[in-house]
Amino acid sequence: MDRISASPRTPTARDQDEPVRTLRPEMRALLAVFCVLTALATIALFVLSSATDDFFAWTIEPPLTAALMGAGYAAGFLLVALSLRDPVWAHSRLPVLTILAFTVITLIATLVHLDRFHLQPEFASSPLIARAAAWFWLTVYVLIPVAMLVSVVLQERAPGRDPLPGHPVPVVLRTALAVESAALLVTGVALAIAPSTAPTLWPWPLTPLTARVVAAWLIAFGVATALAAFAGDLARLRTSAIAYTVFGVLTLVAVARYTDTLDWDGVPAWVFLAVTVAIVATGAAGWRIAPVPEPAGRPSAAR
Repeated sequence: MDRISASPRTPTARDQDEPVRTLRPEMRALLAVFCVLTALATIALFVLSSATDDFFAWTIEPPLTAALMGAGYAAGFLLVALSLRDPVWAHSRLPVLTILAFTVITLIATLVHLDRFHLQPEFASSPLIARAAAWFWLTVYVLIPVAMLVSVVLQERAPGRDPLPGHPVPVVLRTALAVESAALLVTGVALAIAPSTAPTLWPWPLTPLTARVVAAWLIAFGVATALAAFAGDLARLRTSAIAYTVFGVLTLVAVARYTDTLDWDGVPAWVFLAVTVAIVATGAAGWRIAPVPEPAGRPSAAR
């Protein structure tokens, strides 16, 4: 894949003197917390996808939906874990905005469908782990979006500069990401606003709650791919590309585990499969050609 020839602007004296903006302590702490939370969610949803009635905040049927959500959390885990390893804020901005979009939409879905969670009196006979998970989920999704929004504002106001972009995204990859972004955003917005459209858009049954939580992942990744396509620099794309690839691969694994759940006689199943394969392909391409971040001790090196 050929790269676009680019001519980055010549750094000024101010650019050379001002240090590169790095992650603030509160942002690092928030990402560390989110790293733990996404790891737990990955186990509960991807590994234990058939036991959400015993181990998760609400019962998710069919298990393929839980596994798909678990794939999203596994990708989220990689987003935050890799962001913590790279001190440059410009390289973590896209992952953080992806997480922020997801947590806000998930909070809305949670509040709208709170009656389906195991914290309700009708689920008093549910296992203690499931009831505790419901309260934990609610607490996390009330606090995390607020904390993340505050941290983003403080991070953007912190002194320092972003590294000059020097690795533009190739036209072919940029175009593919734009197409994928449109597909993810259109489907995600439709499911979020009108989950009743799920039978038309989705290849297996979704409840209103699961439709809106799945929509949160689709919109979050749609926003990420849009930013990568229209304002991308490969150095800032690498972390998201890795997570994007893993999301696609684990989604294919989930489909292989629960093949019979999909309606293979309908168009949505094949569209879903094609988009998932495209996610793997574009994510892997971005991962392969993106430059490896510099060591933590050298964030201010010139590009």
